[in-house]
Parts: sequence; structure tokens; C-alpha cells
Amino acid sequence: MSEMLEARVDGLWCQGDKSLAVSLVGTGAAPLPAWQPGAHIDLHLPCGLIRQYSLTGPGEANRYLICVAREAASRGGSRYIHDTLRPGQRLMISAPRNLFPLHPAGRVLLLAAGIGITPLYAMALRLKAAGTPFELHYFVKSRRSAAFIAELLESGSEALCTVHCSDEGGSPRHRLAQAITAPQGEQHLYACGPQGFMTAVAETARAKGWVADQIHSEAFQPVAPTAGGSQDGTFTVKLGSTGERWPVPGNKSIAQVLMENGVAVPLSCEMGLCGACLTPVIDGIIDHRDTVQSEQEKTAPTQHIALCCSRSHSGEIVIDL
Repeated sequence: MSEMLEARVDGLWCQGDKSLAVSLVGTGAAPLPAWQPGAHIDLHLPCGLIRQYSLTGPGEANRYLICVAREAASRGGSRYIHDTLRPGQRLMISAPRNLFPLHPAGRVLLLAAGIGITPLYAMALRLKAAGTPFELHYFVKSRRSAAFIAELLESGSEALCTVHCSDEGGSPRHRLAQAITAPQGEQHLYACGPQGFMTAVAETARAKGWVADQIHSEAFQPVAPTAGGSQDGTFTVKLGSTGERWPVPGNKSIAQVLMENGVAVPLSCEMGLCGACLTPVIDGIIDHRDTVQSEQEKTAPTQHIALCCSRSHSGEIVIDL
């Protein structure tokens, strides 16, 4: 489990017409842990919810910056932050975790959609400071909905990014093929946004000659259930350590079944976004439904399953617990 830290809300301000920036400062004698672009924290809200948010901005000492979009289909997290959170309020947070790190590269291509700009804004600042050539393309519905647009377009003498607005004819469908060119040497691509955007980025990049090891992504929404999966069927989960086994019906996750039977599971997002509950699999065929692992990891000889959302294509799955 992640180390728990106390932080105080130091400021709240609008970013575009639907997002809210939240500044958090440490309250203890020791400063908040340092972090690298791509990292996120768990925010433990007083309403009982735990939500994951990418850290962004220049990375000031003892200060974390996140940005939260108001979601129409909010499960409670974004609604609480927008409607109830106030300056001075104290919250428990996790130490930063990084499942989306920058890799050494000669050039970098960054592609963001919507609130997916948060980790990529931090990456752009770090790459600029290091002198690494990069391009950042930011896709939004309209300029008024963009977060950090002033910082991105007025950073010193040169803008950090190119903004593409759907209401100005710059939707991903029209502009991705232009933004993604053939890779040049040791170049890496990072994408963050809704799942549909990420799928379009991956398909376009592969068509332009990018290989899997060069493409890195992080989604802010869970993957839709795969067609033909075993979501409505029952399979068995077995503990490798004790041999205990229990049925997992279609209306429950593996994590829920394990916890009902007294097995501790390190849950956080419960949507397959954070990686907290990834567990090694000893035997069985996984129906992967998380967005944390790459396709290479999901097909590797040794695999991990997200207990909160993934299921099994086989009648039984044996996990290393």
C-alpha cells in the first residue's frame, strides 16, 4: 500500500470552463516526496472516495498541482472537488506513483486530449528544461475548455504546444495523421486522454511505422468490456499460496470476491487505471480490461491481472496470493 501523507489545499482556480486546478502543500515537518513527470497521487476525499490524479506543472518543492475536470457522469469525485473542496481543507494523499514515466529519447512526441494534458504539461516542461526536442499537440473541443492554455502558449519566447480545437476544424479525426509523422531515430510517443483518442493515436502511429516499445499511454477512463468476454459468466479464482478457490460471478469483480472471503486486496481506483491491485498470475487465460499495462505486458510469458476489473477466459485462474 502507498504511504499516506497529509496535505492542505493551498489554492483552487479555474482552468478553462470545466476544469479546476488544485494546489496541495505538505503539512508535516518533512517536505512532500519529489516526483517525476507522469506520476500520479491518490486523493482520499472526505466523502469516502479515493481518486487518482496526475501531478502537473513545474514541480515546486513541497507542493503538488493537480487539475480535475468536471465530469457529467461523475461517480462523485470530480463533483466533490468542484462543489465542496475549499482552500485550507486538509486531505490524505498517497505518495506519488509513476506508471507513465518519460524514457530517454532523442526526440519526443506528446499527444493530449482534454484533461489528458495534465501529465503531458509536466513532461513538456521537463523536456524543455533538459533541452530535449519535442512536440506537444493538445486536442480540445474549444479553446475555452482547454486547461493550462495560457501557460502552454505563453511560455517564454516560444509556445510549448500546438492547440487543435474541434470547433475550429481541428478534431483528432482531421489532425492526428498530420501530428503523427514517421518516427525519427530514438523517438518516443506519449498519449493521454479518453480511450477512443488513445485507440486512434495507437492505430495512426502504427500505420506511420511506430513500434510498441515507442508508444506510451495513460487513459482517464476505463476500457469498455471486450465483446465475447466472460463478464456475464462465472469462473473460479484460486489462491496459489493456499489452494483456496471461490467462484467469481458476472456481477462481481475478483477483488470483491477475495475481500468477501477475508483476502486483503490493495484497491485504489477500482477501474483498472492505477495498477494498485496488479497481481501475478500462475495459471489461466486473462481477459485483460485495465489500461495500466501495455499490450506487450498483457501478452508476456509472466502476466499480471488487475483484480478490480479484469476477468478470465478460462474456467479457473490461479493468482500468486
